[in-house]
Amino acid sequence: MSSTTLNLCTWFLDQNLEAGRGDKVALRCQDEAWTYAQLSDGAARCAGALRRRGVRPEDRVLLILPDGVDFVYAWFGVLRAGGVFCMVNPLLNASDYAHYLRYTKAQVVICDQGVVAELERAMEGLETPPKLLVSGDDALGHESLDGALKAEDPTSPMARTEPTSPDDLAGWLFTSGSTGQPKACVHMQRDFAFATEAYALGVVGYQESDVCLSVPKLFFGYATGTNLMFPFRVGATVVLFSDRATPDEIFKQIKNHRPTFLTSVPTLINGMLDSPELEEADLSCLRLCISAGEALPRRVFERWQERTGVEILDGIGSAEMFHIYISNAPGDVTLGSLGRLVPGYEAEILAPDGALLPDGEPGRLRIRGGSTALCYWADKEKSQATFQGDWCTTADIFRRDGEGRFWYEGRADDLLKVSGIWCSPLEIEECLRGHEAVKDVCIVAAQDGAGLTKPLAFVVPVGGAEGGQTLAAELKGFIKQHLAPHKYPRWFEWRTELPRNDRGKVARRVLAAEAAELKL
Repeated sequence: MSSTTLNLCTWFLDQNLEAGRGDKVALRCQDEAWTYAQLSDGAARCAGALRRRGVRPEDRVLLILPDGVDFVYAWFGVLRAGGVFCMVNPLLNASDYAHYLRYTKAQVVICDQGVVAELERAMEGLETPPKLLVSGDDALGHESLDGALKAEDPTSPMARTEPTSPDDLAGWLFTSGSTGQPKACVHMQRDFAFATEAYALGVVGYQESDVCLSVPKLFFGYATGTNLMFPFRVGATVVLFSDRATPDEIFKQIKNHRPTFLTSVPTLINGMLDSPELEEADLSCLRLCISAGEALPRRVFERWQERTGVEILDGIGSAEMFHIYISNAPGDVTLGSLGRLVPGYEAEILAPDGALLPDGEPGRLRIRGGSTALCYWADKEKSQATFQGDWCTTADIFRRDGEGRFWYEGRADDLLKVSGIWCSPLEIEECLRGHEAVKDVCIVAAQDGAGLTKPLAFVVPVGGAEGGQTLAAELKGFIKQHLAPHKYPRWFEWRTELPRNDRGKVARRVLAAEAAELKL
């Protein structure tokens, strides 16, 4: 990494041309393919189009796009022009988009034609509404992204690569919004490069021969890393699809494109294992699978490895740190643990008073490394509470064992104090998933008649079976056989599925709010 110049468009994309990979297929989507040279050409045209519409270095550009070639052009085009990318889900509504427009103050939005109607509603009342560059066959009265790209000369000064430095701003990554509106974690150019070298190359071992497929979509930093930045850094090939990531869709993508590398989440892995398509699926092309975003149940890992022989590398990352900083490694997977620190990162386990805790004691995780965000945009109080220099104090509760492995206990604000003793909802959930009748579960706090906190279980039974008093009694007995007696759920609510946010995580706050309204 140069001490004076670093532009991520060069770091991830254009360096492949310099390495002689210009004619190599970089991207496959549907039945089409694009080489590294073609993607570089598109990114250059996009940089020119953005500059022509007034985007200057460090200006935010809002991207609201499904996975596809236009996302790649836009993402790298923003960086090439020296702008700051802000990526959001293309399946939101007008009120969500209104928040992002006000928050980012982006004057250019690159969006899919499918979100234009919601965006137009979101822009009502804005004093200076942004310019829209619309991807798709119909720009619906706005400028066409395709037309704007075709009008640019990729060799012109307007399309040049901005000579940004490692400490120039590059991107905003949004938190999941579990405690309110999503906050933007502000990252510099160097943050993304550091995490790529430390995790993608230092732990996972991406290879030029890899073909990469992702369940999460590119607007989510987890996937922007694993299915765009990391593969492009080594000259690998990426597979994208715009449709919803269902088990059947993933089986189809695997059949059509034969990926070697799968980025996933536990819910989808479990869905694949339960799918009728599994029996006929040929998964022999896979060499590695990674998982993050929520706890990976032991039973899911064991079933997956028994069926495929492919390791799942479970890990944890965050928007605050850009990507994964604790992970299992190939050939060194410990079930239930999230693994060891990614080289280049340090961690501490803190007591409520901030004192350092020894191995074996659970406490709040404090992490630092070369990818720590600068701040939460426009939120000084929360920034100062979370970021202290290159340290990031998380809300995650961990314990570290004597061999340096980290064990996740849950988030500080999700822990339950039952009978005067703190307990982790994840521990209860993992135990219940070991029962043959439980497909999925979420534990939240509820109040009994005396106002005391006790666990309540939202359970999805296996096979769509109905829950009831008999199954509830059986599950209570099962928990008491495996965990301390105070940890058993006092109440059960039965569901056909659990609500999830746009990152695929169980919406624990939604269920907690439901629990607060129940008459128990």
